[in-house]
Amino acid sequence: MKAIRLHAFGPAENLVYEDVPDPTPGPGTVLVDVEAAGVHLVDTMIRAGTTGDSPIPVPELPTIPGREVAGRVLGAGPDVNPSWIGKRVVVHLGMVPGGYAERAVAKVESLYELADHVDAAQAVAAIGTGRTTAGILQQAQLTMEDVVLVTSAAGGIGSYLIQAARNVGAIAIGLAGGPAKVELVRSLGANHALDYRDPAWADQLRTILADTPATVLLDGVGGPTGQQAFDLLAPGARALLFGWSGGGPIEFTHTDLMTRSLTVGWALGARMAAQLRTLEAAALTETTTGRWKALTTTFPLSEAAAAHHALETRATTGKVVLIP
Repeated sequence: MKAIRLHAFGPAENLVYEDVPDPTPGPGTVLVDVEAAGVHLVDTMIRAGTTGDSPIPVPELPTIPGREVAGRVLGAGPDVNPSWIGKRVVVHLGMVPGGYAERAVAKVESLYELADHVDAAQAVAAIGTGRTTAGILQQAQLTMEDVVLVTSAAGGIGSYLIQAARNVGAIAIGLAGGPAKVELVRSLGANHALDYRDPAWADQLRTILADTPATVLLDGVGGPTGQQAFDLLAPGARALLFGWSGGGPIEFTHTDLMTRSLTVGWALGARMAAQLRTLEAAALTETTTGRWKALTTTFPLSEAAAAHHALETRATTGKVVLIP
């Protein structure tokens, strides 16, 4: 089969498209004929040789990256119910890589049967990015009374968050980089979408919202954009943080919390890790019913290096997916 292998840590060009032996399912596993494989920002860190604060270990080389796949079951291990064979499934491989390939081995206990009407790229987005979003939303507890500000709203998590806010009847505000991404955010149902590259975006939003400032900030960007968004929050608002791709975490003091009665929380961690199966199921339900539609940027499997480069330079929208 064809797969992407990493023989040495380093730049995206180290991802090599080559022939490798087909994997064989062992006890408790199945062989999946891959229709789509997810690309995660952590994959780019693994490729470079460091996973930062992530619990994911740096793998031994050579390795086939990728931990999210959707496809059809071709074979099963000796102790696996053969009824799985032929079924369309989506699965998160966990700590074990192997997704950037035409075929991958997955634990049967991690499988979800996938309806034929669900696009494989949408399913891959849901099993990884969607489950994280479901965990954020579980903690955010959005209501129709909220005014929700989402940074990086054209990203994988951000695009889901905009849809979820609109689904509960909240006012959804999305920030994105550049006119094309701003239009995509509007297409998701955002009440307001602004270009954070415009130095005046915060003042524009203050004018738009007038006497109804943001009550919730959902931020995975941090940096200057996240800081400006944090400063826009109304007294009594809550902020839920899940990253700082924009250059560093938001800075705040106990004085900010006390004088403005703000509540600030970190969305990722042990609480989410303990509920992954529940969160995956929730995200897949939202996807299967059509309440969530992932923005996706797809690349052929052979162009995994280009996919990594595009993700690292913010040239993508939504979930990045490889198609064998």
